[in-house]
Amino acid sequence: MAFCTNNGTALDSANVCRSFRALCKEAGLDSREWTPREMRHSFVSLMSEAGVPLEAIARLVGHSSTEVTELVYRKQLRPVLTEGTAVMETLFELPAADQKRSSDDS
Repeated sequence: MAFCTNNGTALDSANVCRSFRALCKEAGLDSREWTPREMRHSFVSLMSEAGVPLEAIARLVGHSSTEVTELVYRKQLRPVLTEGTAVMETLFELPAADQKRSSDDS
């Protein structure tokens, strides 16, 4: 058996989820916000962003064609990151008077 529990028994969804929650906790992540499925989506998106051909990604995740890989799993990260960065810059932009006061304090 390629993947099994520490006792050598077959993995089931409860085993995987329990182990995944433990890893999230160890990494300081909220395990209610992360699931193994989200990691799969992230893997596909990061591989795509790195320029790996869609056919290769589909094979890596066990899809028989690229359709599901492209439509369901692959998310374009760069536009999302760029948009998020622009919003954060706007939210944290200091008014001119506050910027001058901050530089005077230094």
